[in-house]
Order: sequence, then C-alpha cells, then structure tokens
Amino acid sequence: MTTMTMEELSKKLAKIDFCMFDTLGGPQGLKSRPMSNNGDVEYDGDSWFFSYEDTRKVKEIDQDNRVGLTFTAPPSILGKPGIFIAIEGEASLIRDKAQFEKHWVKDLDRWFPQGIDTPGILLIKVSAKAIEYWDGEENSRIDVSSTSAVARGAV
Repeated sequence: MTTMTMEELSKKLAKIDFCMFDTLGGPQGLKSRPMSNNGDVEYDGDSWFFSYEDTRKVKEIDQDNRVGLTFTAPPSILGKPGIFIAIEGEASLIRDKAQFEKHWVKDLDRWFPQGIDTPGILLIKVSAKAIEYWDGEENSRIDVSSTSAVARGAV
C-alpha cells in the first residue's frame, strides 16, 4: 500500500466543492457547518475560507483555534469508491485586503456581493497538522510539517 502524495491529494480535493468545517463550541462540543472551496484548490497544507466576522465559527475560533475539515467525494461512474479526507488543523483569522485579493474567486460574489470590500468580511486560514484519507483501496495519515497551499472557500 502506497501513501498518496500531497499533489495527488490536491487533485482529489479540487473535485470536491464542499467540506464540513468543524470548530470547538466550548461546553456545547463540536459545531459543524458546510463551507465551499469553490473548486479552486492547489493544496499542500493550507485551506482558505471567506466568512463574515460576526459568525459563531469566528467566535469559536477566537476561543480555540483547533478545527477540522471533512471532504467527501462520491463513487465514480465506473464503480471505484469515493474518497473521504479528514484534516486536523489550526485556524487563523485574517483581515488583510491584500490577502483577500490573493484568494478571491468570482464565485464568492454569491456570498459577498461587494467583493473584498464587503463590510465584515474576513479570511479564515486553516493550516493542516494532519490529514487522513480513505478511498476504498487504501487509507493513510499524512503528518504535515512546514507546507503551504491554496484551497479557497466561502461561508
């Protein structure tokens, strides 16, 4: 059994539009919500998600920046199983318009009608610490050290 490379993993992630974004909600436990990566992925450890400042997830990240991302792709039409990808990471909140521009894609206009000038917008960067995947033929864990990447997303 071979371990998938980050480049191979990036190609898989590029085909998955949504993930579940998990935060720690204090005594209430884990909180999950769907977030879109807009299919714009060149992944090697960092994921980028646009959000509004006044959301529960931002408050939870302020309290504890440990987060999880779960991506799932359906089986292929040829019957090959889909893939499940779980990412453990640390989130940071970015309020820099230069970073917004760098990670902006046109599809984000749907959620942020004034683009990077939308009031209350921010960018959540999730830096992976570990990635686990299962694809029906193999499973593995990748411990991420010092890598960076682009996996852009939205609310």
